[in-house]
Amino acid sequence: MSNARRLTVLGVTAALAGSLMAVPAAARTAAPRPGPAAPGSTPAKTPVAVGYGGAVASVDADASAAGIAVLRKGGNAVDAAVATAAALGVTEPYSAGVGGGGYFVYYDARTKTIRTLDGRETAPRTATKDLFLENGKPIPFDDAVTSGLSIGTPGTPATWDSALKKWGSRSLAQVLKPAEQLAAKGFTVDPTFRKQTADNEARFRDFPATAALFLPGGKLPVVGSTLKNPDLARTYQELGRKGVGALYHGAIGRDVVRTVQRPPVRAGSTRKIRPGALTTADLAAYRTLGHAPTHTTYRGLDVYGIAPSSSGGTSVAEALNILEKSDLSHLTEKQFLHRYIEASRIAFADRGRWVGDPAYENVPVKGLTSKRFAASRECLINDGKALTSPLAPGDPRHPTPCGTTGPAAPTTYEGENTTHLTVADKWGNIVSYTLTIEQTGGSGITVPGRGFLLNNELTDFSFAPANPAVHDPNLPGPGKRPRSSISPTIVLRHGTPVLALGSPGGATIITTVLQTLVNHLDRGMPLVDAIAAPRASQRNAAATELEPALWDSPLRGQLEALGHSFKLNPEIGAATGVQRLPDGRWLAAAEKVRRGGGSAMVVHPAP
Repeated sequence: MSNARRLTVLGVTAALAGSLMAVPAAARTAAPRPGPAAPGSTPAKTPVAVGYGGAVASVDADASAAGIAVLRKGGNAVDAAVATAAALGVTEPYSAGVGGGGYFVYYDARTKTIRTLDGRETAPRTATKDLFLENGKPIPFDDAVTSGLSIGTPGTPATWDSALKKWGSRSLAQVLKPAEQLAAKGFTVDPTFRKQTADNEARFRDFPATAALFLPGGKLPVVGSTLKNPDLARTYQELGRKGVGALYHGAIGRDVVRTVQRPPVRAGSTRKIRPGALTTADLAAYRTLGHAPTHTTYRGLDVYGIAPSSSGGTSVAEALNILEKSDLSHLTEKQFLHRYIEASRIAFADRGRWVGDPAYENVPVKGLTSKRFAASRECLINDGKALTSPLAPGDPRHPTPCGTTGPAAPTTYEGENTTHLTVADKWGNIVSYTLTIEQTGGSGITVPGRGFLLNNELTDFSFAPANPAVHDPNLPGPGKRPRSSISPTIVLRHGTPVLALGSPGGATIITTVLQTLVNHLDRGMPLVDAIAAPRASQRNAAATELEPALWDSPLRGQLEALGHSFKLNPEIGAATGVQRLPDGRWLAAAEKVRRGGGSAMVVHPAP
């Protein structure tokens, strides 16, 4: 998003004036030095910031500033994470908000432990495996997205409430206030927001509440104009005053259910909008879940992630365990990319067979994240020849060298828009939090009078088994959580923080987090450069996706000579992270270019 965006949230701004010249070699970057911000305006976006007192990294400067303001006023990382997420619901409404869900990973500095919250959306209790079938065949994917069928019970408000009650120090009303003010006063439209609106214009026009909000005066929002959302401001105010029961047991929830069951479509629209079956009982039954995090070791470090219903933690852990068998720091770029691609391919083959909602599926988490299983799969990699997808899965319960079990199944589609934030505080607590409404614009359906879009997360289920001969753990079911690829990750050394990161991007989240980790830990890149480096994403598909810098590189031809096949993807992921430097300072890092660049801030900048 553009640097023109105004901060209308707060009476204070984050001055990012510290020089980076004294940052250790592992943290240096060529990013330009930002100057102090004018009062009442957003500081210029910068992809890296270093200092004390805590740090926030997100895709948006208004959101990062909201989190920094909470830290400055004595709030902790959890308080700041919720404030940042709520602000993203205003400025990134096509990626996240009240109508969605997500996964929250928290490091408690006092106990040196990792805790998690699964705030994934759930299917209605009436849902069956045939949710997206008509006459025995899957309905068109786009039709499913823009419908009431795709909408799951939102988990984001419950996640905020649970996190604050368990680990926060401020009330929900306090941390929602900056976002409430931002929604009321408006934010500056940038080219990214306009383009995302244009990409969804046709379907937005079919829903009067969506069109009124995001197509002011019936037209695309103009870059540089101010977009206000007074309905969302009132929704945040009501949640702050009444608590999240206003959604799960009250009037907001009744409005959600009415919208899902009878989608408010424009008169004369020819779009077929299927109704959903979400009920007030589904909302009342919703709970966040506190699973144990996934865990593996990697080169003496402890890597923690989110457990199923997301496949992120198990897949990142398995791929790291496979890659640990190689000395990645001394490989050529061709050898490194080959091994990284193959480890990703293998992890996705196993993910597709074994990972689903653990309330419905027996997910072998310990096996998937074990060194023994990784060793049995790593031996499939041939440095002189690429593997072929779809690759058959292994059996983590009974690993055998180079073994597979049953036929292969291709990876099913998962939408590619989400948002991620990473926060640290002066006490050393950390939050890595990814939240989403699934595709850009979610279902396209705004709850009238409430100012937020509803998710299309249920399309993350498999509509039908990718291969009827292979068990699919991700078919719909009553109250079931669709499998996710969200991968918020925290890395510790002997119980103390090293770094935390995550990314949006659907199924590419897993490969983005994996590639960023090995770029930094093995290839020696500063965190901001590890985030900025060109990406490849292999997900047990016939072709590996490449960003333009790799597509146009001689490396593509070198890898094609090994049997790899590629297709171009203009942009993969949009990561953020925080790093604890040896001298106690925090480094916050975000994208330099992707999604218009990210916003890294610290409370007290220091060289």
